[in-house]
Amino acid sequence: MVKLIAKPPLETGLLFEAGGARLLAVDTGRLTSIAPYAGQADAVSQVLLSEHGLVFPAPGRVSHSEAARCVWWGRAQAMLAGPEPAAGLGACAALTDQSDGWAMLVLEGAGARAVLSRLTPLDIRARVFPAGHTARTELAHMMASVTCAGPDRFELLVMRSMAQTAWHALETAVKSIAAQG
Repeated sequence: MVKLIAKPPLETGLLFEAGGARLLAVDTGRLTSIAPYAGQADAVSQVLLSEHGLVFPAPGRVSHSEAARCVWWGRAQAMLAGPEPAAGLGACAALTDQSDGWAMLVLEGAGARAVLSRLTPLDIRARVFPAGHTARTELAHMMASVTCAGPDRFELLVMRSMAQTAWHALETAVKSIAAQG
């Protein structure tokens, strides 16, 4: 019988640094898609607040607590990152474990915005896309979620099957920015 071995899409801790930008592969942890049932958005918000200390995020925003974050994921959808969802959420929303479907890359440093500006159509200038903002967008021709997690820190979620390609595109862009510096 064949024994399957679970492997991450990228080795956690994989690191590349150049030109004021740092690229890092990190463990996504648990990711759960939350889609409130019709008329249940308020109930979802109440459970998120009471059980996780989060609010259901407004479009293009992220909600944080010490142990979790809730990222806007599309119309009436969010992605809960961190803990297992509270039991009460299942009564008012469709919950789907997405943990094995996504890979997370972190791009940070003074050159991070310059790198991303080469790979996404988003206007990622600090005054337009500050910390706490998120978008589902294209990243080097791949679907991605781009979240600004700090002044010069971005969390990038890409489909697991595209993790190596995303890493290569980001590493190439980091090298290009570094060569111009």
